[in-house]
Amino acid sequence: MTHPAPALRLHPVIQGEYRVATGPTDVLTTVLGSCVSICMTDPMAGVGGMNHFLLPGDPERPRSEAHYGINAMELLINGLLKAGARHARLQAKVFGGANATGSRFPVGKANADFAFWFLHNEGIPCVGQDVGGRHARRLRYWPHSGLAQQMLLPNATLPEETVGGAAVRQRVAPPGAGEPDLFL
Repeated sequence: MTHPAPALRLHPVIQGEYRVATGPTDVLTTVLGSCVSICMTDPMAGVGGMNHFLLPGDPERPRSEAHYGINAMELLINGLLKAGARHARLQAKVFGGANATGSRFPVGKANADFAFWFLHNEGIPCVGQDVGGRHARRLRYWPHSGLAQQMLLPNATLPEETVGGAAVRQRVAPPGAGEPDLFL
């Protein structure tokens, strides 16, 4: 007799939040545009977590809100350590940083650049990533195992862009729209 698999426990992580979990059925979820999420795990301890930040922040002038990457990273790492993770075993995956709105100010790129800079400075290896592009992402992360899954969200229309003085609209569907990509 086979037993049904235990039900997944979904935990949304919204802008400016972070969450740490340890259970094998815990799944952290979020939707990203220009924001970035760092998914981090200690595979030996079975402890992991996710943050979701809007702006990189200035490491020289930290703010108290988790909306800023500098704070979101510190909160996530401290939460993982309190839950039993060891800094030397942490591994990270980075997602988001799109220019989904077509903005001329590349906040998504600044967020992704900050994430990689921070991980490098902390000595935390990045073992998976999908950043940039023009499409939002839906992300699911199993913190116990470190497995991540993302799906690019199709944009029916992109913002107007000026080409030779004329406004142009493009209709674009991302490659493989609606198909999840797995990152082990």
